Amino acid sequence: MIRRPKNVYPLQPPRERGTGRAFALAALMHVLLGFFLYHGIHWQNSTPAGAEAELWTQVPDTPAPRPAPAPPAPVKPAPQVNDEEADIALQEKKRKQQEAQRQAELAEQQRQQKLQAQQEAEAKRQQQLAADQAAAAAAAKLKQQQQQQQQAERLKQQQLAQQKQDQLKKQQEEQQKEQQAKQAQAEVAKAEAAKAAKAKAQAQAEAAKKLDAERRERLAAMQGMAGGEGSTGNGLAKSGTGSGAGGNATSPGYAEKVQRRVRPNIIWSGDTAGLETVVDVRCAPTGTLLSATIRRSSGNSAWDDAALRAVQRSDPMPQDVNGKTPASFTITLRPAA
Repeated sequence: MIRRPKNVYPLQPPRERGTGRAFALAALMHVLLGFFLYHGIHWQNSTPAGAEAELWTQVPDTPAPRPAPAPPAPVKPAPQVNDEEADIALQEKKRKQQEAQRQAELAEQQRQQKLQAQQEAEAKRQQQLAADQAAAAAAAKLKQQQQQQQQAERLKQQQLAQQKQDQLKKQQEEQQKEQQAKQAQAEVAKAEAAKAAKAKAQAQAEAAKKLDAERRERLAAMQGMAGGEGSTGNGLAKSGTGSGAGGNATSPGYAEKVQRRVRPNIIWSGDTAGLETVVDVRCAPTGTLLSATIRRSSGNSAWDDAALRAVQRSDPMPQDVNGKTPASFTITLRPAA
């Protein structure tokens, strides 16, 4: 890159050294030429004058006379020049002087023109150089802008790619967390279900053990009561096994008593259409429930379990008008509409 001084105009041609001195010498030569021409013309037009001399002698004191000095040599006059030839010579000299002056002026003009042409060429060169420098600077600036734009575009693409990677990684982490949460929930639910099943099995086992123990105690008590009365039976033959709620051995209102006892214990929130379950019930005379089994299923195991639990929760069963609970009877259960 070409650097130029700050105080130099870029389009101004450089100044040549010695220009002022050249002009001064040219002016001096013109003055000298004019001086010589002037004196040369006057010297040609003037006629040389003759010289005159006067001699004076002093009379000596001695009486002897001295010889007289020789007379001075006569001065030859300058040859007379014809006026016409002098005019021709003068005009020729003037013409030569004018021709020389014209040649000098023409040379000076040519030199000035050449100098001006050089200055113009230098100005054009400087302009072209400035234009080339400006074009190069503009091209460099454009290239730099393009490089900056390309770099910005690459940076933007990298940022977008990084954002996509971050989003993908975040989605994967969220999916992994969600899967872990689901897995944890499934494990918790499985553990709770296992725990609930185990607790339910334990409760059912305990309830079965309790019912079995109570049943054995009641049977033993009933057998003891039957033996104390001197009866030869087992204490259950007299009670009968009527059908329906209470069978033939029950009073007409016993079935309603059983329904009032069992109905509040039914817990069911499912479908109610077409569900009907028949449960066989065996009880002690005191109303204690000895067993409850399903005789006829409704086809819906959930409802059958709810009906059976309702009967088991109704222990003890109500007693009949004779103060005793029938030994066996059936209960037909339907969900409330």
